Amino acid sequence: MGPADLGCPGLSPVRAEGGGRIPRPPPAQPQRPVGHRRAAAVAPLRGRADRGPARPRRLPRPRRAPPRPPRLRLGRTAPALGFRRQHLGRGWRPAGARCLPPSAMSSAGAADALPAGRTPVSSLHEALDQCMTALDLFLTNQFSEALSYLKPRTKESMYHSLTYATILEMQAMMTFDPQDILLAGNMMKEAQTLCQRHRKKSSVTDSFSNLVHRPTMDQFTEEEIHAEVCYAECLLQRAALTFLQDENMVSFIKGGIKVRNSYQTYKELDSLVQSSQYCKGENHRHFEGGVKLGVGAFNLTLSMLPTRILRLLEFVGFSGNKDYGLLQLEEGASGHSFRAVLCVMLLLCYHTFLTFVLGTGNVNIEEAEKLLNPYLKRYPKGAIFLFFAGRIEAIKGNVDTAIQRFEECCEAQQHWKQFHHMCYWELMWCFTYKGQWKMAYFYADLLSKENSWSKATYIYMKAAYLSMFGKEDYKPFGDDEVELFRAVPGLKLKIAGKSLPTEKFAIRKSRRYLSPKPISLPIPALLGKPRLHWGGNLTDLLPYPQEMMYIWNGYAVIGKQPELTDGILEIITKAEEMLEKGPENEYSVDDECLVKLLKGLCLKYLGRVQEAEENFRSISSNEKKIKYDHYLIPNALLELALLFMEQGRNEEAVKLLETAKQNYKNYSMESRTHFRIQAAILQAKSSLENGNRSMVSSVSL
Repeated sequence: MGPADLGCPGLSPVRAEGGGRIPRPPPAQPQRPVGHRRAAAVAPLRGRADRGPARPRRLPRPRRAPPRPPRLRLGRTAPALGFRRQHLGRGWRPAGARCLPPSAMSSAGAADALPAGRTPVSSLHEALDQCMTALDLFLTNQFSEALSYLKPRTKESMYHSLTYATILEMQAMMTFDPQDILLAGNMMKEAQTLCQRHRKKSSVTDSFSNLVHRPTMDQFTEEEIHAEVCYAECLLQRAALTFLQDENMVSFIKGGIKVRNSYQTYKELDSLVQSSQYCKGENHRHFEGGVKLGVGAFNLTLSMLPTRILRLLEFVGFSGNKDYGLLQLEEGASGHSFRAVLCVMLLLCYHTFLTFVLGTGNVNIEEAEKLLNPYLKRYPKGAIFLFFAGRIEAIKGNVDTAIQRFEECCEAQQHWKQFHHMCYWELMWCFTYKGQWKMAYFYADLLSKENSWSKATYIYMKAAYLSMFGKEDYKPFGDDEVELFRAVPGLKLKIAGKSLPTEKFAIRKSRRYLSPKPISLPIPALLGKPRLHWGGNLTDLLPYPQEMMYIWNGYAVIGKQPELTDGILEIITKAEEMLEKGPENEYSVDDECLVKLLKGLCLKYLGRVQEAEENFRSISSNEKKIKYDHYLIPNALLELALLFMEQGRNEEAVKLLETAKQNYKNYSMESRTHFRIQAAILQAKSSLENGNRSMVSSVSL
């Protein structure tokens, strides 16, 4: 009799001791859903109803992952490298092994799974190649195409997500639109979350081990080390958006914490790259480029800060070295990496903006052109590079060529109007240098209507240019300068809870228009046809656009073209003569000192050094008489010190600079003046040290 005869077709016959056959239990039933496990465990087995209740089936015990030695995280403050308190048991790689991803897939779930045939290395390499393609589209003005190319993989690839979010942030920075800022912030947060998922997973033990041992490269897979540098970039960019998005102190503190964590991560990554145990993966040049970008940017920016701010930052763990920062960025720019072009752009910003506006005006033009020319040849219609080409020409004093470059930049693309606005700002100043007030007014008007960066500044400049028109010239434009000046205070913008320094300066200069009987800002018309208004008050005498031009260091531009300098000097001289003839008022001394400052600058660039020095010194002699424009005194000392430095009188220059830095506070554009003073002190002390070395070398010979 077989099993089928017993009514148990699923049972296999087994021979018993007595030679008979007894049925064997059927194979285990398939595991049921989790919610039915208990019922499945106690249910009777089929075919055993005649033998009483069945014994409960024991569920298999889950297998534990083999223990592994702890893998260390970097840094002692969260979020340090790999700061994830999860122990996932992904195996151990012996010391000295190459930094290659493990073959086993992460246990993070299906979201981390790779398509068949794709390893973490190939996936990372493919992602970088695709992001390089998207970057190429962006640099050829195909902005929408670049975003569309990146978007399909933003949920799975950290590089796609970071690049996509970075482009959105650039757009938000240029528009200042709240919706753009919010969109960029959300996307950057998603990118940071994705980077966090790919970072090294650390256990609690790792935190304690880090107190004793320093981490090494062989504790990271290549994917994990790329996740660290991407994570640091996300932190830094989110901090910038935080400062833009909210104005309260809590947001400011949150942004500061993100900046510090990013700084610490870059610092640890730089230590790893410099260590003897550093091993290179397939995509190491892209990782090194990211580290050089972050380390270079932090060092360069921190080194330029005024001493009092730098001391405070050093107290909380920051430090900056200008030479090391420049070296890192130059090495990053020369490499063939994903971030090479970002290093180039940062260096171009440093040479054409930071050292020019916040420095002494001595720009390394040769280095800037060396960086720009290869990209200008590769992307001849690239809006970004055409813009920098215009900046370089303007700094060289080639104003007409600069105008041509900025116009080419506007014509190159029509998708991102924000690039046009950057060019409008530069074109406005180029026509100011040339004394073409109507064209300068035209671009200030465009900015006031189309851009949100600083409407108070734009309206202020519109009013200033109207003041330079002849008596009949301003009527066709339909604007009144008095009403424009009065509108400036209501347009103030705040970023990170702080007003923009340029806007605060414009508001202070506009306050004399707020009274019922305002005392005008004396500005001569270009053709020498001053117009009277407000019942016989002062005629327009003061060169107001030229004053704002000084704030942006525009005299360093016109100083390279004697004919432009002569034109500005003629306007200032007329203002000085009319001030001497006019009646005195509460602003008279301030106006006279302003004219002396601007006249001294023109004389300096024309080589009339003695006259320039006399004008600068006359401002200090009137220090106690100045009522409102207190910024004139430290700036006069600064300009006198720069004049001494050109003559080799560096010791006298340092004394003047220290006086300007220590003795004057709470004046307009104070931070910008301190930046310039700091740059001048470093330059003067460097010249003194080089001179001493030369003297020592001469004596030793």
